[in-house]
Amino acid sequence: MQRRKFIRLGSGMLLSKPVIGLSSVMSNPESRVVIARDDQKRSSPGGISADRIDKLLETGLQALFDISSSRSAWRKIIKPELTVGLKVNCLSGRGTTRPALVDALTESLQKAGIPAERIIIWDRFNSDLEDAGFRINYDRKGIRCYGNDYHGFTDDFHISGSAASLVCKTLTDVCDVVINLPVLKDHGIAGVTACMKNFFGAIHNPNKYHLTTGNPYIADVYNFPVIRSKTVIHICDAINAQYEGGPSYMPHWSWPYNSLILSLDPVALDYTGWQIIEDERRRRGLKTLKEAGREPLYILTAGDAAHRLGNADPSRIKIIKT
Repeated sequence: MQRRKFIRLGSGMLLSKPVIGLSSVMSNPESRVVIARDDQKRSSPGGISADRIDKLLETGLQALFDISSSRSAWRKIIKPELTVGLKVNCLSGRGTTRPALVDALTESLQKAGIPAERIIIWDRFNSDLEDAGFRINYDRKGIRCYGNDYHGFTDDFHISGSAASLVCKTLTDVCDVVINLPVLKDHGIAGVTACMKNFFGAIHNPNKYHLTTGNPYIADVYNFPVIRSKTVIHICDAINAQYEGGPSYMPHWSWPYNSLILSLDPVALDYTGWQIIEDERRRRGLKTLKEAGREPLYILTAGDAAHRLGNADPSRIKIIKT
């Protein structure tokens, strides 16, 4: 590590190019979290149809931005000349960001004027993406899809609080903005994994940050300005959510929540997801995450005065159900 250069990135660092998602979170005392829910019967145990996912995405974006179409929503946060990264979560095979959601999203972006060659689907490794049903593609003539093993990681360490990591070059050098596409799951160490923890897939040493239920490490990693400044929106796949046994996919501990959860504020979305998981655990007679010894306190840390990454105070979170 002594041979490496370090980039020290404090929580008070000013961003040279403010992003609407971050600036909106920091300036607005209230954060909007949209739960776009499908209450129809499922056509199969694994999920809902692609057409219904399309509808959830459209209605969710309309509600989040209080606007008449997803095309208008995208134009508020993404310019057509920018390269857009879609950070999926493919860690656990079937319990991952579903390709049908990514298909709906890429089609929606293209209708808003963002060319296919400016869209990149990415995660940790090519093998993870392939296991989750994505097709690797390096060709700039279409939508690209690849893991961090393609471009590798930065030579310099990014540092914030307790975290020091090399960050994948897909994020630092290739993508101008990022759409975060996590999955709502229980986590056997951190309690809950959703928006902020999804960026453990953007660093070289996530194994170092699971002490003390991930607190404050998860918040500190998300606090890297290259992450928090480029991430413009969070769309959480909660079609099948998991209340126990995560992060590995455990179908017997999953339930059909049939929802997408959207927000510009990762902390507010994570806090909302935490409460959804707690409600399901309560309904099934399980201990609370605090009683189980893995309360996700990193979510509260992310909302504290030192980090200011979003709202973890329920009185400052407006939940909109569609």
